[in-house]
Parts: sequence; C-alpha cells; structure tokens
Amino acid sequence: MSPSQRAYGAGRWIGVACAALAVMAGVAVGAVAILGEEHRSAAPVWRDSAVEDTAEPTAAPPSGKAAGRSISLSATGDIIMGNAPGKLPPNSGEGFFDSVRAALAADLVMGNLEEPLTDDTGAGKCGPKSTNCYQYRVPPSYAGHLRDAGFEVLNMANNHGHDYGAAGFRNTQQALTEHGLKHTGAPDEITVVDVEGVRVAVAGFSSYSWSNSLVDIVAAAEVVEKAAGLADLVVVQVHMGAEGADKRHVKPGTERYLGENRGDPVKFSHAMIDAGADLIVGHGPHVLRAMEFYQGRLIAYSLGNFAGGAGTLRKDGPLGLGGVLKVSLTADGTWAGGQLTSTYLNAGGLPALDDEHRGAEAVRELSESDFPTTGATLERTGKISVSSAG
Repeated sequence: MSPSQRAYGAGRWIGVACAALAVMAGVAVGAVAILGEEHRSAAPVWRDSAVEDTAEPTAAPPSGKAAGRSISLSATGDIIMGNAPGKLPPNSGEGFFDSVRAALAADLVMGNLEEPLTDDTGAGKCGPKSTNCYQYRVPPSYAGHLRDAGFEVLNMANNHGHDYGAAGFRNTQQALTEHGLKHTGAPDEITVVDVEGVRVAVAGFSSYSWSNSLVDIVAAAEVVEKAAGLADLVVVQVHMGAEGADKRHVKPGTERYLGENRGDPVKFSHAMIDAGADLIVGHGPHVLRAMEFYQGRLIAYSLGNFAGGAGTLRKDGPLGLGGVLKVSLTADGTWAGGQLTSTYLNAGGLPALDDEHRGAEAVRELSESDFPTTGATLERTGKISVSSAG
C-alpha cells in the first residue's frame, strides 16, 4: 500500500459494510456520481450508499475470497471513432474494434473517449471563422461499438469532452448509460464498480472545467482520498501533458500547449499515488510516453492514439502508435503483472495489432531514458516488470 492508503488503514473498513447493509435494504450500488448542477446527467445516476456528506468516507476490506485474488484491468489512450456528419467509418462503424477485441479483454476494460456521442447540439466550439480548431462527435448509437469491443468504463475528462457544450456532454453520458456502459470524469464524479468481488473506483482528471482538476493538485488529491475510502483499488484516468510528435519525453515541471496549462505530469501522478491511487492511466499527448513505478504503483504517462477513425487523427510516425495496457493487481494494490500490447492506426484510422511491437519498444526506450532508476522494465513483446527502485 502507498503511505496514504496505510494511513486510511482501519478507517477504510467501515463504509462498504454500510454499503452492504444498504444493498440488503434494497439500495442499488453502482457508479458513484457527485456532479455539479451544470454537468448532472439527465439519465438516472446510481449512487453508492457509502457516499454521503461525511468528512471521512470509509470502505470495508475485501472479503477473504477477494483479498487473495488478483484482477486484470485494461486501458487505452485516445479513442475517436469518426466525425459526424461527413467523416464516419464504413458500415456505420460496425466491427470498428474487431481486430483488438481480444487484446482488450480483462476483468475491467477502460478507455479514454475523446469525443462526444451526440447529435449536433448547435453549440460546437469551432465557429465558422475558426482556424486550427478541432471538434468531434459521432452519433449516440456508436456507444454500442464501444460496448461490443468490451469497454465498461469510459473517461470523459479531456479537451474534447465539451466539443458540443454541456448538452453534448450530458448526451454522451446518457448514450453510454443506455448501452450499459459507465462513465467518469465529471467534477467530483467517482465511478465504483465491482470487479470479481473487488471494488474499483475510477476517477478522471484534466485541465478543463468540465472535469476534476489536473492543475489543482490539492483538490485532486481530495477526490482520490475519497475514492480510496470507497473502494479497494483506485484508478486515475488523466488527460495531461503537451501534444505532438515532439512531446514524447516526460520532463519535470508544468507542460503547456497552445497557452493552456496541461499540468505537471510527474508531480500530479506522484501526489495521486500518495493520496491512495493504485494505477495512473495517462493520455493526451497523442504519443506514447514512459512508464514509471512509484511506491510500487504503475504510472503510464501516455498510452498514445488508440483510434482515429476516418482521418480524424494523424497517424504518421509516433502519432500512429498506441497500445493496450493490461495490469493485474491484488485487492490491496500489489502489483501482480502487466503487459503493453502494441497497436497502430491502420489506413482507416482503426486500431490494429502491431506484430512488430513498435509501441512496446518505444515505451521501453522512453522509460529507460526519462526514469533511469524508477522506469518500468519492458520486454520486446511488452511484458512489464517493476523496476528495482520503483
């Protein structure tokens, strides 16, 4: 456990016991959503009975059966399936993820959804005279393609979450919910799922007002601390760092892009683990970045581009490489193994498996370069091992 998790110690055991009593009393337990009025979904939001306005939320320990078990979690970088109305994939997107479905398979499958699932709301961010402005959307029905691929939790904390305004954001939440998928990333939103008897909390962060703040580290740590009090494992999804083919390296300090503060990736990630996070899943730069172990927890600083259908994302050089991160963790957060399966964007911008393992090789080199003592160790085929100093 990280120091913060140990500090929670005995206090974490109470809340899920209370939740269990609530379940027996007929309370449905699902995604925890504490949303500001501006971002509240029009669809019904499941609330976990362990979430109340208490100063110290607590959670029960995993049961004896779950305590000794490891679960697998997979995650991807940026997902853009197309751009309505004129740039949509063939066959209305059917089979979009077929070539990578097996690689995604895990006990919990997560992705970074970098476009709204909505009809045109009339509130697109790019005006008729805009230059170098990018806005994306696909029909709400495309949530079905995500479900068919095996995704279960989609992060919406990123710079395209509000491409069609607050209405587009809400429409995306509703489309995911209607297709049996969970979402995360709105302010104060903590999504808790039961994974083989292990409670996993997922929270999304970015530098934008429609998400938990990446820049305000104190506030971000409070969200993670609350999540740690509600679940056995905490996953942080974070859209951080500057963008571009020349932004592959992680360096100390704040990163900026187009005048925006895109956070301090190292400071943020370390602080979230100190607050109780067990896994950091980064994306945003559109390229793969290094992986590091801190306090025995893995930080994937960027998983690159996973899908850029119908020419929505560049796929030349490092911009065309991505990967599926799959890790196994025990209920107390102990590392039990990991794998980065290399992918690339094919001619249509769909994700495809890369038998040359270019993504894994890139992450191996970047980890050695950027974190010589704490970087993750990767084999050619992508197997991940803990560094001796991690």
